[in-house]
Amino acid sequence: MRLRAWLAERLPLDDVLATLRHKRVPHHEYSVWYYFGGTTLFLFAIQVGTGALLLLYYRPSAAEAYESVQFIVARVPFGWLVRSIHAWSANLMVASAFAHLFSVAFLHAYRRPRELTWMSGVLLLVLTLAFGFTGYLLPWNEVSFFATRVGTDIAATVPLVGHALVRFLRGGDDVTGATLTRLFGFHVAVLPAVATALVALHLLLVQRHGMSVPPSVERRAAADPGAVRSIPFLPHFLLRDLFAWTAVLAVLASLATFYPSELGAKADPFAPAPAGIRPEWYFLWAFETLKHVPPTVAGLNGEFVAVAAMGSGAVGALLLPLVAGRSPRSRAIVVWICAAALLFMGGMTMLALRTVTP
Repeated sequence: MRLRAWLAERLPLDDVLATLRHKRVPHHEYSVWYYFGGTTLFLFAIQVGTGALLLLYYRPSAAEAYESVQFIVARVPFGWLVRSIHAWSANLMVASAFAHLFSVAFLHAYRRPRELTWMSGVLLLVLTLAFGFTGYLLPWNEVSFFATRVGTDIAATVPLVGHALVRFLRGGDDVTGATLTRLFGFHVAVLPAVATALVALHLLLVQRHGMSVPPSVERRAAADPGAVRSIPFLPHFLLRDLFAWTAVLAVLASLATFYPSELGAKADPFAPAPAGIRPEWYFLWAFETLKHVPPTVAGLNGEFVAVAAMGSGAVGALLLPLVAGRSPRSRAIVVWICAAALLFMGGMTMLALRTVTP
């Protein structure tokens, strides 16, 4: 009690607890989608914790990176488990972030006054993918080396600045130890700093505007206020969130234990690329799309057209609240576009998994 009184005198703990006690969360048939935001945040916290443990032994250089990971896996107590948890939580975090984004789009939670909440969420998804890309090369194994070379080659299709962009990502003209050091810096310093600021902004906006209610539920509540109820955030919603985190933790522990992350062979920059090189599953749809694009489209480089279309889609997603959500017709168009995008990405991913041999 003395410690609590000491802290309360110096920190606004009572104000925070009072706010949480008075905060209420809408409860309806779509409420299950609310938990993906908290799940993504929980997995991000696991990434930070396990990443910090791996940093105690990892050496970011072409000469020592592979051996340091090998030492973590073979010699450090439970090192293999920490590395597997870090790898699997990254995959689950991407899946949870995608589920959260698409559920928000389908439930039209980007409507006024939540435009900035949506935009910060889209940027956080982009950062999540950037975390995956920058962290892929760090073990310096054969698969990650050549996959990074293919991934950075795509940047060369950008007109005017393509070559400079590739050099910026690689730290030179080819994937070398300089690339490893550069991506390591982005992975452990630049991206976490930006992500922490965006997460804080996103949570602040969610706290400010509360959980969105879908238009169909709003209409039902307008006709019959008693038809839609809400529950207290503390403890009801928080306990449900904790249950979801426990379930995710159980899945994560099972995957890390029974399907540990493999290290593979050390990268050899002078060796030919092995057959079946492919990126992580969340980039497979883009990888497969580029394979099916013709060399030229309307007189332009086909790869450039495909990358430009993907970039336009990302910009369109970021600006979605500014051009949609003001009428039922526009919201219906958003649903159809999101459904088409989800089907396209899922279809291309399945096609890549069937046609590419690991």
